[in-house]
Amino acid sequence: MKSVTVVGASLAGVAAARALRDQGFDGRITMIGDEVHLPYDRPPLSKSFLLGDESALPLDIDGLDVEWRLGCAATGLSGTTVSTASGDIGADAVVIATGAAACRLPGTVGIDGIHVLRSLDDARALRSSLSSGVRVTVVGAGFIGSEVASTAVGMGASVTVVEASETPLARVFGSELGSLIAGWHRNAGAALLTGVSVAGFVVQAGRVRAVELADGSMIESDVVVLGVGSTPNIGWLDGSGLDIHGGVVTDHRGITSNPAVVAVGDCAAVRDAAGVIRRDEHWTSAATRPAVAVEALLTGGSKGFTGLPYVWSDQYAARIQFAGHHGPDCIADIVEGDPTTGPFVALYRHNDRPVAVLAVSSPRSFGKWRRQVVDTSTLMT
Repeated sequence: MKSVTVVGASLAGVAAARALRDQGFDGRITMIGDEVHLPYDRPPLSKSFLLGDESALPLDIDGLDVEWRLGCAATGLSGTTVSTASGDIGADAVVIATGAAACRLPGTVGIDGIHVLRSLDDARALRSSLSSGVRVTVVGAGFIGSEVASTAVGMGASVTVVEASETPLARVFGSELGSLIAGWHRNAGAALLTGVSVAGFVVQAGRVRAVELADGSMIESDVVVLGVGSTPNIGWLDGSGLDIHGGVVTDHRGITSNPAVVAVGDCAAVRDAAGVIRRDEHWTSAATRPAVAVEALLTGGSKGFTGLPYVWSDQYAARIQFAGHHGPDCIADIVEGDPTTGPFVALYRHNDRPVAVLAVSSPRSFGKWRRQVVDTSTLMT
């Protein structure tokens, strides 16, 4: 193998290029990115970056010796040839690391004051709109929405959070523990409306003025942030012949239906030992799984992904850490602390097996309980 094209100048893309070099590949690496920026880390965008700190953003690209094609979106894939607006790029193998894009509500494109937060340019636009006294409505109380709300409250903005579910983050933590997030918003001074959906927006002279809810009520707003999920960037793969099912389907090593193509990061949908296809949209997956995929690409090895999905979030001075897979049939027990008074740890069980752990402001205890969690993706059910 003499050449590899990495599509996506992302955390996963950089991790793949690093793994190629670390594992002895000395051929040509071409990295394609649709943004003009060199690769950067995304988690700070909803937190410290909005407060003016850009120091944590740049990713380490020293020693990668790659050919950069930035501001150059991929438009198609045929075998191992990637098409772009400026021409085709051929290689012996391809790493797909195109990530995901923020979802928008219908009719919101082009309205001043309505923001999504996924890219560096998104974050810069939002940061320029936030200040003390600004009326901010956050639609969606997931991780991104809750982090933006926390940051905006800290800046002195007047914040309202609108969540369609009855409980924030119930899909991740369950309704009982997700209700804690509701308490954090309200205790910090943000208004939280749950079980309500957005019907539309009041726009004057091209700028948002209010959010209209399904019950007809209005929330006057200077800034609206949409935190309503993401969708994998896989449209450019139409006609590629790859197996697409909510993402680019791979085996437990990252190999796609084309053995010369791997997919990693937020755009990859991994088929586990039980045949379940799951897209783990987490920083740790994007950072660690490319090394496994690259090894399979270079050597054809059978080593698969290991380790639990892990996510963290900083909200209202609390550090949330979660590892594992939580489902609606899991039972959660508080094993340390008290959620009503301070730090705590909750353990999730399925059929008496510990399958996930949640810790709030308890990093040392989190590590201890995390080691007891079973990786269900490696088990046949």
